[in-house]
Amino acid sequence: MKMVFRYFGLGNDTVSLEQIRQIPGVEGIVWALHDIPVGEEWPMERIEEIKSQADEFGLHLEVVESVNIHEDIKLGLPSRDLYIENYKKTIVKLAHVGVKVICYNFMPVFDWLRTDLFKAGPDGSTALFYEKARIEGLDPFDLVEQITQDTTLTMPGWEPERLAHLTDLFEAYRNVTEEDLWNHLSYFLEEIIPVAEAHGIRMAIHPDDPPWPIFGLPRLITSQSNIRRFLSFYDSPANSITLCSGSLGANPANDILSMIYEFKERIAFAHIRNIRVFDNGDFIETSHRTIDGTVDITGIVQAYHDIGFTGYARPDHGRQIWKEQCRPGYGLYDRALGIMYLWGLWDAYNRVQENQSSKKEVSKV
Repeated sequence: MKMVFRYFGLGNDTVSLEQIRQIPGVEGIVWALHDIPVGEEWPMERIEEIKSQADEFGLHLEVVESVNIHEDIKLGLPSRDLYIENYKKTIVKLAHVGVKVICYNFMPVFDWLRTDLFKAGPDGSTALFYEKARIEGLDPFDLVEQITQDTTLTMPGWEPERLAHLTDLFEAYRNVTEEDLWNHLSYFLEEIIPVAEAHGIRMAIHPDDPPWPIFGLPRLITSQSNIRRFLSFYDSPANSITLCSGSLGANPANDILSMIYEFKERIAFAHIRNIRVFDNGDFIETSHRTIDGTVDITGIVQAYHDIGFTGYARPDHGRQIWKEQCRPGYGLYDRALGIMYLWGLWDAYNRVQENQSSKKEVSKV
């Protein structure tokens, strides 16, 4: 398991590269060019600038999250070919600086979705929260205003140039069915995967967050059977997944351990985080400790250890603790604590494995 840490760039993150390199076991950053409009080709000079910054602190930049997909591709419009060509050119450039994995998603209009960015917990920490009943009666425009009210830091997945045309987007998706979206995703894969394959990059789709339709918009990467269908579209290691325990864990019916064992050859990137799901469908993000949520983090790390996972992993979201002022879910303290919890589990499983091997050797004598 190769531990990485999401980083949003100079002037766009409250966490510095110097701090990241001091977290034990972290080898690289998970990055993107967040100011480049979705659909545009990424400039090589900007890519090399990020590489230079990472190199200074001994961190690699082998994982990108995300090269976002233009809505015209998801909608299957004739203009999608232009944006797909830009995407291909960006893949080639990223390979040039050593990128190995590109995380992306295929969610219409909204990426991740929450109703509260700073829900207070009993201990005084705050975390991202989803209130099911509120979503069911909420005007999406009110939600956009809430999520984007702080303009000091970018909010990935909530790009202004996309949200400025929200009315038009909802109208465009009005007649797009789930099966239509599957077809548009298949078209994208047929174009992109050969390019990624040729340049040693694994495209790793991220599950929908949360894993069910929102505001009448279809969603695809929501369950084990849907992931299985997705992987069947293009049988190649370059067509892989980002297995996010928090996104998939919002639906208690999802068996994440089973997914790890079934899709072990196609997991390029692991997002490991915990949430607590309530009986009414609400959920809140918690510490990474297994007992604090409803996701079996202990079992998940053991499953990754069992399969000999050598891909990339990050602690994903964290709470805001110790009065840290940061982007919601992306402070330093709780994510660093999460990493140490994950390493603690991993090291314990290593020790158990070593002891078992030693006992076998002794029994042979």
